[in-house]
Amino acid sequence: MKTLTDQLAKYAAYHRDGRNIALHLVGIPLIVASVDVLLSRATFVVGGLSITPAILLSLIVGLYYLRLDLRLGLAMALLLAGGAWFGKAIATLPAPVSLGIGLGLFVIGWIIQLVGHFYEGRKPAFVDDLIGLLIGPLFVVAEIGFLLGLRRELEAAIEEQAGPKRAGALLPTKR
Repeated sequence: MKTLTDQLAKYAAYHRDGRNIALHLVGIPLIVASVDVLLSRATFVVGGLSITPAILLSLIVGLYYLRLDLRLGLAMALLLAGGAWFGKAIATLPAPVSLGIGLGLFVIGWIIQLVGHFYEGRKPAFVDDLIGLLIGPLFVVAEIGFLLGLRRELEAAIEEQAGPKRAGALLPTKR
């Protein structure tokens, strides 16, 4: 399995424009929320617990993130748990409403992503490697950490492999 740095650097190579990164900070959470909503419509009971496909997916993906990195994995596990809770809460609404919310979040999230890649001038990472669909949310959390001054060594290692960020109107870069 590739390291955290390798995974993030490969993904980051498709995301060097500050505007694209900033738009991903909005678009990816919307897409993840939409998946949680859409995968929470079906529910089955196991040992008295109400389980949804969103919960199962969150567990599997959370374990993958934990295997890559404990600190980011814990942050992602908390966010995934919150997303699964959100999805389940929205899924309890009448079907047309919850499906409308889920599909709306999905479409809006992808529009934002595509605008970001217009600025980037490059296709999304998952087009070349489907693992990019899993690394995208981790990339968002890592970028927020970098903006807060956390994990500078990880940011430097990613930039060494992917290159420096380019200035964009929506996100500051190092000077």
